[in-house]
Order: sequence, then C-alpha cells, then structure tokens
Amino acid sequence: MRTEQEAGRPGEEPGQVDVRERILETASDLFYRRGVRAVGVDTVVEAAGVAKTSLYRYFRTKDDLIAAFLRREDEDFWAHWDGVAARHAQDGEAELEAHMAWIGERVGRPHYRGCPQLNVAAEFPEEDHPARVVARSHKQQLRHRLRGIAERARVNRPDTLAAQLSVVINGAFVSSEVLADDDATSILLQMTRALVAAARNDHPGA
Repeated sequence: MRTEQEAGRPGEEPGQVDVRERILETASDLFYRRGVRAVGVDTVVEAAGVAKTSLYRYFRTKDDLIAAFLRREDEDFWAHWDGVAARHAQDGEAELEAHMAWIGERVGRPHYRGCPQLNVAAEFPEEDHPARVVARSHKQQLRHRLRGIAERARVNRPDTLAAQLSVVINGAFVSSEVLADDDATSILLQMTRALVAAARNDHPGA
C-alpha cells in the first residue's frame, strides 16, 4: 500500500489535502483487508476520525471512494513497474524476469490478499461500475506492456505471449494461499522462461 501523500486538487489548502489523504488511506487499508462490500462509509469515517460530511466533500459516493482506492493502487503498481523497466531498458527478457521477481516477492508477502483490481472486479459484476472500469483498464494496460516487452524480446506472436504471461501473473495473484512463501517467484520465473522459449520456437504458419 502507498504511504506517500497525494497531491491535492488546485486551490486546496494543505490541511484539506491531509484530510482527503487520511480518508483514502484508511479506506484503502480497510477495503483491501476486509473487502469492499464489507466496509461501509460509517466504518471508514470512524476509523479515519473525520466527519461524514468531510468524506462526502471529497468523495461524492462510496463508489467514487472505491474507484479512488483502485486508482491509488494502480498508480503504485505502475510506479514500481516503471522503476524496474528503467533499469532494463536495453534487454526485454531481463526486464520481464525482473518484473516476475518483484511480483513474486509481492505475492509472497505475509497477509497478501491478492490483486486489488481482481478482488474488486469479483465483488462488482456490473460492467459499468466505476471501480470495475478502473480494474479493467489496469488489466488491459498489463497486457499492453507485456506485449511491448515480448516485441523487444523478438519472439514470434508477441500478442499471444503477452496474453499467456498476463494469465500467469493474474494466476499468481489469486494463488497466494496455495503457495509457500518462496514459491511464487521461482514458479513465475520458470513459467516465464518456458513460455519465452516456446514463443521463440513457435513459427508462424506452422
């Protein structure tokens, strides 16, 4: 979970930013640990130590608060991804393995409860729900980025490899409870290497 303070809206005073961040930080922690549907606005307000009017000043509805929670998680995930990518700009395969390593480490953390986007998507079946829109965009971005890496790795059918890797990553996110603490990284790396090797030997039209 992120800890750094978010930038406020134009014209907001520092104290207002603190209140908004405290609400979002509290809601994010509760949503992730307990599930979105299990946590009501009253629970967030009480845990954050703010008035309900303060929450609704920044988040018009609970759905808006849920979407803000997912956008926060989205920004944190891609910030980490970008940092790793910058260290391997010249080698797509090395970048891919580096991503699998940190994702595996994340999955193996104590009290890990899975990918926030997948969790929320499972709770809200409505395709047009604001949180589900954010979650869908996140997963589309994951596949897009994986395709870019696959192209740099010069494999055949990069889109197919991107889809396969996306399934592997999302599978790891939902499998943490059946993996030992040090399983996720090694399994992700083994599967990634096998898929990359297969993609290099996969000749179009064969």
